[in-house]
Amino acid sequence: MTQRTIIIGLTGGIGMGKSTAAKILSRFGLPIYSADAAVHTLLGRGGKAVNPVAKLFPASLRTGAIDRKRLGADIFHQPKKLRALEKILHPLVRQAERDFLKRAQYQKARAAVLEIPLLFETGGEKRCDFTICVTAPRAVQTARVLSRKNMTPAKFKAILTRQMPDAERRARADYIVKTGVGLADTKRQLEKILRAHQILDKPNEQRK
Repeated sequence: MTQRTIIIGLTGGIGMGKSTAAKILSRFGLPIYSADAAVHTLLGRGGKAVNPVAKLFPASLRTGAIDRKRLGADIFHQPKKLRALEKILHPLVRQAERDFLKRAQYQKARAAVLEIPLLFETGGEKRCDFTICVTAPRAVQTARVLSRKNMTPAKFKAILTRQMPDAERRARADYIVKTGVGLADTKRQLEKILRAHQILDKPNEQRK
């Protein structure tokens, strides 16, 4: 009988360390699905979302792809347009996720990671065996986010208003991983979780 791939949900607010945690999990040999990367592909040249999004936001089309910066400006203060965009993207992102999980199962991966920023907001935790929320002190989060190119305090504030509060996200997660201390500490926390679920059972399983 084929062993079912364990599905891990990885989430956290902006600047909390999701990408870093995903890279560490990847080094442990786990395949990673990034919802953000899926959106990039869908909106890139030849992406399945380009034509329907271009019909809704004509000014965002640039040389066969959607200009994400222009698209973001179009929907920044328009909740109705954001919801219309989500109706286009969410089904396509979900299909990309299903395809990823099918590949992981076919490849007999012991576990696979779904890195989804809005995991709880969209009910994605129901598709996971357990969830991990990454978190960091607000000062650390703020410093990380404001160091990003083209990020401003106003944009940061607007993003936070669309995301679940960190305290609520932590309360709903099965595991909390604190990323404010350093990479070694984050790795130790993640490794402990994987061993608890027998996803890792030998120290030398980590991929260099």
